[in-house]
Amino acid sequence: MSETNLDSLLRGCDAVYNPQELKTRLTDAAAQGRPLRVKLGMDPTAPDLHLGHAVVLQKMRQFQDLGHKAVLIIGDFTARIGDPTGRSATRPVLTDEQINANAETYFAQAGRVLDMSPERLEIRRNSEWLGPMGFADVIRLAARTTVAQLLKRDDFRKRFESETPISVHELLYPLSQGWDSVQVQADVELGGTDQTYNNLVGRDLQQQEGQPPQIVMVMPLLRGIDGVQKMSKSYGNYIGVTDSPTDIFGKTMKIPDDLLSEWFTLLTDLPAAEWQAAIAEHPMKAKQLLAVTIGTGICRVDQAEMRKAADWWKQSFSEKKAAGDAVEVAVPSEHVTADGQVAAWVLAWLAHDGAISKSEARRMVQGGAFTFRDEKITDPQAQLPAEDGAAFRAGRHRGGQRIKQPLLAVLRRSTSDT
Repeated sequence: MSETNLDSLLRGCDAVYNPQELKTRLTDAAAQGRPLRVKLGMDPTAPDLHLGHAVVLQKMRQFQDLGHKAVLIIGDFTARIGDPTGRSATRPVLTDEQINANAETYFAQAGRVLDMSPERLEIRRNSEWLGPMGFADVIRLAARTTVAQLLKRDDFRKRFESETPISVHELLYPLSQGWDSVQVQADVELGGTDQTYNNLVGRDLQQQEGQPPQIVMVMPLLRGIDGVQKMSKSYGNYIGVTDSPTDIFGKTMKIPDDLLSEWFTLLTDLPAAEWQAAIAEHPMKAKQLLAVTIGTGICRVDQAEMRKAADWWKQSFSEKKAAGDAVEVAVPSEHVTADGQVAAWVLAWLAHDGAISKSEARRMVQGGAFTFRDEKITDPQAQLPAEDGAAFRAGRHRGGQRIKQPLLAVLRRSTSDT
């Protein structure tokens, strides 16, 4: 196992339990001529995958490209329990029909990232081993841990301390997920940081069963295009792996500048020197590189289609910014105060489709390039009513130079998520 390959596998990881074990396991596997079994469990609780899911799928693909076998577990049984991770309340129970429908889309969409050839991928459903278990089997599994150990989890502890109900079946979830690792004899388990506890339970159960404990590799939770919340369909801040090329390109161009390093690290295999140079030259150039790399890499879009999307965006952006053109601006709810106000700099930033940085938007307002209802506004934090149909003008920038003619923007929706 070369140090280069090991460094590649460790890239972007939040934590590995532990790196030395991983190195040893990889070396032993190479000497024995056998691939490692790299597990990822996914509960089909929603019908679509987005770039947040792709972070761990990409890591699994790295193992595949090095000759190892991915074991993708569709949690059709654990989805009936509902993963309590990060939840402040019990999840609603899905029907079998919903679970099966979601699982089918998972198979198809995971194929955009993973090598789906039989020698590189094993697909399992955990209903295979959890479904036949009787009540006595469940009792024996539950006896392998204590309530005190389960309450070490932050989400359980917080709910217990706040007297928020915790259903007994939720306490069984970590054990069920850990039992998956025993059943497939995983060498490595991948997951997000929110899955650390569950994955370490699998490690403990394997040791109890006399198996070598799996190496646990956890990845950071990808922040969405808003740059604040983790990527999620419920937050409306996601890019789906099956999104159109124009959506992929347009949404990527809207991300905050401070998200670039995170996305390049977690979603691409580009050398750091390459994307750091692009950022240093101009964040907009870096976003264009990122959009094309995500589209042709994770989303498997043809390069010609991504070039068309890039041309579409450049033409659309240029047309929107023509002097005097009206641009529809939707203000995301997180930028609107309880009494319906929005900061001047936010309007300036949104009017430019996020193609300028937030600091540039603030400087633009300070420099007198922002007018709201024919009144010049110079305070970036000035609170303005986010009313439908409210018009304002924001000075245009190109290459750091102010262009004399401003653009006209109109608020069409005051609290819509973008």
